[in-house]
Amino acid sequence: MAKKEKVKIIPLGGLGEIGKNMTVIEYKNDIIVIDCGLMFPEEEMLGVDIVIPDITYLLKNKDRVRAIVLTHGHEDHIGALPYVLKQINVPVYGTKLTLGLVENKLKEHGLLGTVELRCVKPKDVIKLGEMSVEFIKVSHSIADSTALAIHTPAGVIVHTGDFKIDYTPIDGDLADLARFAELGKQGVLVMMADSTNVERRGYTMSESTVGKTFQDIFMRADGRIIVATFASNIHRVQQIVNAAVKYDRKVAVSGRSMVNVVDVATNLGYLNIPEGTLIDIDDIDKYPNNKIVIITTGSQGEPMSALVRMSTSEHKKVTISPGDMVIISATPIPGNEKLVSRVINQLFKKGADVIYEDLADVHVSGHACQEELKLMHTLVKPEFFIPVHGEYRHLKQHALLAKKLGMKPENVFILENGSVFEAGHKSARIAGSVTAGQVLVDGLGVGDVGNIVLRDRKHLSQDGILTVVVTISKENGGVIAGPDIISRGFVYVRESEDLMDEAKEIVKEALQKCEEKQITDWTTIKNAIKEALRSFLYERTKRKPMILPIIMEI
Repeated sequence: MAKKEKVKIIPLGGLGEIGKNMTVIEYKNDIIVIDCGLMFPEEEMLGVDIVIPDITYLLKNKDRVRAIVLTHGHEDHIGALPYVLKQINVPVYGTKLTLGLVENKLKEHGLLGTVELRCVKPKDVIKLGEMSVEFIKVSHSIADSTALAIHTPAGVIVHTGDFKIDYTPIDGDLADLARFAELGKQGVLVMMADSTNVERRGYTMSESTVGKTFQDIFMRADGRIIVATFASNIHRVQQIVNAAVKYDRKVAVSGRSMVNVVDVATNLGYLNIPEGTLIDIDDIDKYPNNKIVIITTGSQGEPMSALVRMSTSEHKKVTISPGDMVIISATPIPGNEKLVSRVINQLFKKGADVIYEDLADVHVSGHACQEELKLMHTLVKPEFFIPVHGEYRHLKQHALLAKKLGMKPENVFILENGSVFEAGHKSARIAGSVTAGQVLVDGLGVGDVGNIVLRDRKHLSQDGILTVVVTISKENGGVIAGPDIISRGFVYVRESEDLMDEAKEIVKEALQKCEEKQITDWTTIKNAIKEALRSFLYERTKRKPMILPIIMEI
């Protein structure tokens, strides 16, 4: 290994946040992109559907991007692909199930035939320019998850992907810990590791513990069983199916993403559903209640999801009735707690029996807790360490954990999205930054909703809008009709007639002043109306609605 060689690591998303994971590995003239995920919008992002990473840096270096390599098929790792591939069409590498879920996404966006998808298996090594990427089997809450070892002339980079150490996985396919140990022996330059559960002590429970809980619950249940979980957690769905088969129940699936994933996973052989077990959601009434299990989306209380529609009686096929048992097999993602609690309350009101994580072991995490992280660090023994996949506090705690395990403080780096980290023989530093941030997707518009639009939406949602319509004469600039005032979300006109009459007078006065000064410029007239109304309304109501003057000329 030459001493001069340097490799750059540039995270474009996934640091200081949970979601929109994307990392650039750059060596000389080659760029590899790891993952390409989305994030769901925060509360203040009114009307925004999803958030994706800013790829300005990749677009500038388009001709150097060799491929996008995927660790697994969760939305926060593959969700932005359709938007990115429209701008940078490069081969996408991933395992069989991951690409199965990607295909579904590309189909929706009409990109299926135009993108090159290359399927890989754990232990495969692919050469991309002067670098090569090795896929290593790990356990997570979705099948076919991998970690990556990127072999570069400057040294090896290990990216753990999302992982946990499960000694009794559902598919019996254990994580390849031996390979991590081998790499550690050979020497690893940098390790990037999952920080999601770094605050939790001990170990993450095995997925198979959930199966035992399901069996116990199914044995006791007399009526219908409705289980809400993440669509992508195929092992969880498998365990629900196993419990249903054991207690002679039919399984129906509800929610678009759940139907899609079950289809893909069954076709690819990741889900084993015995013949005659799966029935259409339309046929559930043909069976007695104690013979039915419904697997559904909505474990996060998402407003339009199947479970939420069931809880508010808006679901076309399923109505919750007393005697139903609802199992919420997931933990609320930070920020979704209120939504989930609202759904639980509604289900109880409908007479259902609700079981959630606080009451039984119906969920285990897919991410490593402290002891598993310590094991990974001890096996890999990296020279430099970058905590990834977590909010700032998670990254901070993971950095402290690495130091406790004996890493030198100067070899542990907490990066931000956009930081350029440069590492080589015995040395590493943060060498500047590149553009990184959020691109908001609203409907079909990508990036057309920025801070100003959000500010306006917030303004409208808090104070409403007043539209002032005035018609003026083309010849002499005098007012022919109006002013008429239309209020939306500010005050109810019928109950505030006096206020509206006064507002009209204020507008008339402002127009009169403009006329006296012989001002005919529309912008100036509009500003005069705005200013006069703004101070009057604030004085009277202590509110600042958006004021929109419209001038018509006849």
